Amino acid sequence: MVFYFTSAVVNPHYTIYMGRDKYENEDLIKYGWPEDIWFHVDKLSSAHVYLRLPKGQTIDEIPPEVLIDCAQLVKNNSIQGCKMNNIKVVYTPWANLKKTGGMDVGQIGFFRQKEVKIVAVEKKVNEIVNRLEKTKAESLPDLAAEKEARDQEERNEKKTQLQDQKKQEKEEQKRKKEMDELKCYTSLMKSENMTTNEDGNDSDDFM
Repeated sequence: MVFYFTSAVVNPHYTIYMGRDKYENEDLIKYGWPEDIWFHVDKLSSAHVYLRLPKGQTIDEIPPEVLIDCAQLVKNNSIQGCKMNNIKVVYTPWANLKKTGGMDVGQIGFFRQKEVKIVAVEKKVNEIVNRLEKTKAESLPDLAAEKEARDQEERNEKKTQLQDQKKQEKEEQKRKKEMDELKCYTSLMKSENMTTNEDGNDSDDFM
């Protein structure tokens, strides 16, 4: 089971989601998207919360209001963290999540620690949590199929971009060839490169 929430504090809205338990978290780790940002309470047990960014947006471009929504949601879904003040929430791109065979279910590490960011959460804000809970929806998605569909879409986009690039290069080569031919023709047509009957090379006189 995956729970979905809508952060409507900015337009367009953002989708936030998390697994029901550590087993769903395993699937989310495995089938996450490059556009996903992972959130977790630092050094405490908590839900694995994901924010899906629009294509092209980076972790540094997350609207502050949306970042607060994610931090509040992950705090609220931590057995210990929800009761504590002044906690820290870590977040990083999905691609930075590291999973090895020796790790427990739901446990992860990071490939690059420098890509892990921290947001401080002073206390729970009920207004934010209640607003997000009102948008909560449950689903049993085929995460593997969704990931494959997304990856196929990206492959198609890259294929189209490559085709467009090759077409542009071909057109540029054609234009260059035409310009070179025009320059050559212009050079031949210059008066100093032309000869006439007056040059004495030919004559209409007969013996």
